[in-house]
Amino acid sequence: MPKANLKARRRLAPLACTVIPLLTFVAAPAEAQSTPERNAYFGETHVHTSWSFDAYIFGNHITGPADAYKYAKGEPIKHPLGYDVKITTPLDWMGVTDHSEYAGVVRLSNDPSSPISKLPIADRLKVRDAADIQRIYLWLGTSMIKEQPIETLVKPEISDTVWKANNAAADAANEPGKFTAFCSYEWTSNPDFRNMHRNLFFKDCAKVPSRPFSSLESQAPEDLWNWMDGQRKAGNELLAISHNANLSGGLMYPTEVDFKGRPIDQAWAESRDRNERLTEIKQIKGASETHPLLSPNDEFANYEILNYLLGDPQGQFITLGGSYIRQALKDGIAMQQARGYNPFKTGVVGGSDSHNTAVPYRQENFFGGHARLDGTVKERMAGHNFAGLDVRFENPAGLTGLWAEENTRESLFEAMKRKETFATSGPRITLRFFGGWDYAKDRKAEERHALAWDLLPEWMKDQYWVKTAYAQGVPMGGDLAPFAAGKTAPSFAVWAVKDPTSGNLDRIQIVKGWSKNGQSFEKVFDIVWAGERQPDPITGKVPAIGSTVDIKQATYKNSIGATELKGVWSDPEFNPADDAFYYARALEIQTPRWTTIQAKELGISPPEMVASTIQERAWSSPIWYAPTPEQRLAAHEGTTEADLKGQGAVLLDEAALKALLVGKYTWIRNNVTGGIFKVQWAENGQMLVMNVDPRIPQPSEVGDVVSGSYLGTPSDYAIRDGKVATWFGNREYEFTVYKLAGGSKDLLAKDDTYLAARSNEFGYANYEIVPTPVFLGTEVKDPTVPQ
Repeated sequence: MPKANLKARRRLAPLACTVIPLLTFVAAPAEAQSTPERNAYFGETHVHTSWSFDAYIFGNHITGPADAYKYAKGEPIKHPLGYDVKITTPLDWMGVTDHSEYAGVVRLSNDPSSPISKLPIADRLKVRDAADIQRIYLWLGTSMIKEQPIETLVKPEISDTVWKANNAAADAANEPGKFTAFCSYEWTSNPDFRNMHRNLFFKDCAKVPSRPFSSLESQAPEDLWNWMDGQRKAGNELLAISHNANLSGGLMYPTEVDFKGRPIDQAWAESRDRNERLTEIKQIKGASETHPLLSPNDEFANYEILNYLLGDPQGQFITLGGSYIRQALKDGIAMQQARGYNPFKTGVVGGSDSHNTAVPYRQENFFGGHARLDGTVKERMAGHNFAGLDVRFENPAGLTGLWAEENTRESLFEAMKRKETFATSGPRITLRFFGGWDYAKDRKAEERHALAWDLLPEWMKDQYWVKTAYAQGVPMGGDLAPFAAGKTAPSFAVWAVKDPTSGNLDRIQIVKGWSKNGQSFEKVFDIVWAGERQPDPITGKVPAIGSTVDIKQATYKNSIGATELKGVWSDPEFNPADDAFYYARALEIQTPRWTTIQAKELGISPPEMVASTIQERAWSSPIWYAPTPEQRLAAHEGTTEADLKGQGAVLLDEAALKALLVGKYTWIRNNVTGGIFKVQWAENGQMLVMNVDPRIPQPSEVGDVVSGSYLGTPSDYAIRDGKVATWFGNREYEFTVYKLAGGSKDLLAKDDTYLAARSNEFGYANYEIVPTPVFLGTEVKDPTVPQ
């Protein structure tokens, strides 16, 4: 590390930028930071062994749950192909999550010493050649999708025995204070090839049920939650962790109807929050934080995107809405504001979903996750098409960090329950995130967003700053105290320390989401970063740190970046009337992706369909803010569809909509943001959004309308059933249009008002047709004319 990077930056940034974060750069190692309240324990929430039917079919025949715990503790075990694998850094805890559906039956059917292998049905489960893999996978998988269990294979004498053996392995591996092994499993609902899987963790292995609830009993998460409620009433504490929302086809985070087609209401939201406290943000099959089309202004959103559905169904592809965590968080606060409940107050974890028993967490130690299907370098780098998945799009596993008092089942479970969790993309980046009202109170208003170590609050320079942070605010996963008189804006303390064996840190960001009148928005703030970079004076964004990666040699140098970053930031755009959430994201400098490393091993060029480099990262669970009931009443709310109906507005039918739009253009104002834009409605069913002002925030789920406006990228629309249907990210969004008559019968009389409501904005009519504006943008005033 260059000497210049080890000293604090004693300078101030220009104050012209709206978002001017606080920078500090300290090279102290992680252990120099005292954590008197809680410590970070790293572990695994999602791993499969040969006891999972699919893992055995893929070729994992030799290792089970006991071996998974050995691997987690640092002992070498056998890869399914027979070579030794060893974890880079041992874990503090693990839960083995073999599928509850047909758990152990394929392995036992192929074990001559097992009584199950003597049953007539066992012959149909014997894996003799590659054709058997596809046949058995489809047979068992189809029975799960169609909820048609194979009765012989779900008898208690089979399933209950396997479950008891799984829990016995956890008890044998559990060493309180040293290593924690949870009793856990995966509920594997996969309706219509859309991933709805949940991993269930039990607090006390002595109280687990005699058999797990499986998707063979029901594919509906609502039924799973009801079963969990029953377990809890019986004194058995447990929680669920959803995974791979990115592969859920939009089902993971619904906003209108639940899995059974019933309207989502407060009871549904409370049931989900009570049972499903966490969601998996990254694993071998991609990241579920966000997508570049959902977050077009986030330059780091294009991270391990996987365009794939499990089983590779014909004629189906991914859906963006309802499939990514950040959008769910935004939908949740919009629902809180519009409907009074938030079903998506979820914390985050990282996991693997490895089916090898062993798990690769690092780019330089990636050995695949599906046994013989991606277990060799040549198999991976040849782009093996495994059930429609090009395995080069796989990536190393994520990790979960828990802030807990001690390494025991009880303490770690309580950390998961209160969502004091963070996830990493694999390296052991340690991340702290606190929110409160008083972290920046000892600084002048103009200094609350300033750069310089000198302006870091004294309490945060103290080695016991964490204790103060807990006392003055809430940690990740918590709720800010209500806004009160004398307060200005919430402030946040962030701290990240690099993994000693991985890349240095580039920056820490805070991702903010907020809601107003049914619309939700997001913005990413650079808070603290390494080096001499200055934020852009217009956008406030910090430039890229650069790269030291040698692609040809698959190496990098830790000559840039920070070993530790710490800072306090106060939200400069806070509105106490808006629901909001905040979470921290720490980024490493660029390092070589595993495909680049293994291309070097083979002496070939890195594959071009994936990135050659990667910026490893860590995400905190969010902190939420909600206005008080009094603040909600005092805030100016927009017009709702109910308001329009009460005012006698006329809902336009298909004929009126066609007369109003087709073959014409309309100028539309978003009454939430004030932004004005033009839409051309072509007769061929295509629409083009134009004149979009990039300075004005765009609401959720509209794509990159700024670039589309500039490039002239059209999209489709249709007028039917009294609505204007549009599409984004494989999901339909509808507009209903109302006319408030001003007295004239003309369709577009000057004294008429036309308002439109979008189907994802929870009943608000936020869009108004307006006359053609004379000026677009900021009016230029003549400085010679007195104002």
